[in-house]
Order: sequence, then C-alpha cells, then structure tokens
Amino acid sequence: MFNSNICLIFALSKNTGAVRDKKDHIVDNALELFAEKGFEGTSIRELAAKAEVNVAMVNYYFGSKEKLFEQMVAQKAAYTKGMIDEIVRDKSLSDIEKIDHIIDGFVSRLFKNRKFHRIIHQELMLSQRENLQQAIVDILYPNSQTVKSLIDNAIKKGVFKKVDSSLVIATVIGTINHVLLSKKMCNKLFGKEDNYVPYEDPKFIKRISDHLKEMMHAYLLKNQLV
Repeated sequence: MFNSNICLIFALSKNTGAVRDKKDHIVDNALELFAEKGFEGTSIRELAAKAEVNVAMVNYYFGSKEKLFEQMVAQKAAYTKGMIDEIVRDKSLSDIEKIDHIIDGFVSRLFKNRKFHRIIHQELMLSQRENLQQAIVDILYPNSQTVKSLIDNAIKKGVFKKVDSSLVIATVIGTINHVLLSKKMCNKLFGKEDNYVPYEDPKFIKRISDHLKEMMHAYLLKNQLV
C-alpha cells in the first residue's frame, strides 16, 4: 500500500509538471506572435500552429485568447515582482540604492521585452476590450504599489523629501515609455540614424538608467549638510 501511494503521488506530480511545461510552451510561442502581429492580428489557430499543438488544447488550458494574453502579462509581472521584492528586502542597500536597482531593473526588462511592452501599452490605451484592460491593470498595479511603499516609508523615516510618490513612479515609467514606443521618434530625439537600434545599445541603456537615477537622487534626497 505504501509503495502504491508513492507511485500515485509521483505520477500525479509528474503529470502536473507536464501540464505546466505545456502551458509555458504555449505562452512562450504566443508571446512571439503577439509581439510580431499584435493582439488583433494573432488568431488562436496561429497560436496553436506556432506551439505545434491543436486549437482544442489552447482553449482547454486558457479558455480564450484574452485569457492567454493575461497569462503572459502575469508571468512578466511575476518576474518583475520577484526582482522588486528581492531588492526591497536587501538590508545591505540604502533606500536610494534600492530605487537605483529598481530603475536599472525596469529599464533592462522593458527594453529587452519592448515589443510585448508596446502591445500591453496599446491595450491599456484602447477601450475595445475593457475586461482585458482591467485584468492588465490589476496584474501590473501591485508592483507599482511596492515601489510606492518603499518611497513612502523612506519619506516617513526622513530620508526622502515629502514628494508625490505616485507621480514619481509615473515619471520613471513615463520616461521609459516615451523612449520605447517609437524607435523612429527615439532616434530623431537623440540625433541617431534610422537604422540605429537604441534598445540594444548598452551605452544608450546606461544613459537612460543614469538619467533616471540622477533625477530621482535630486528629487528624492534631502540636501546634505556639509
């Protein structure tokens, strides 16, 4: 009986892992299609073909294209949440150093996943799919709240100035969004040729991160008396 129970538990565990791997496989392939064709331009049939599964399997795991999209956003947000939580918990870092690390992480992640980020931004701008829009907001909101709490706590401790922490977050994300949403506009703004890809240039990435950190240092930190 004991051995039979172990075998049953092992089989169930193995099956659960296989299901998770299959779902992740579908999500990974769907991400490429959404990034290439956008939400409207991608069909469930194309998603299934890309992942080399049948349409019924996609529907079984996710129920709809909208739910599959939500799952992708949730995976990205979960990775970012892990990064932010690890930084916030790090007692070796000062509050402003935590902000610095979070900015570096934001810039790196959003630049690396820029195509998918543009799709998310587009969905947030549209009112065609309000349920999907609300789901995206609900998924992304907790990460911004964690950063807001970090800033608010530093204000209470007297480390940061009394600032509008919500607008601080909007300023950081807004700056990154402005650079990300149009390569052509970005190149025009920074005086680059059309064939230049700023998001893959380490020097440009560092330039954006350094600018945001310098801005946050000037805005958040109280003047130090010499």
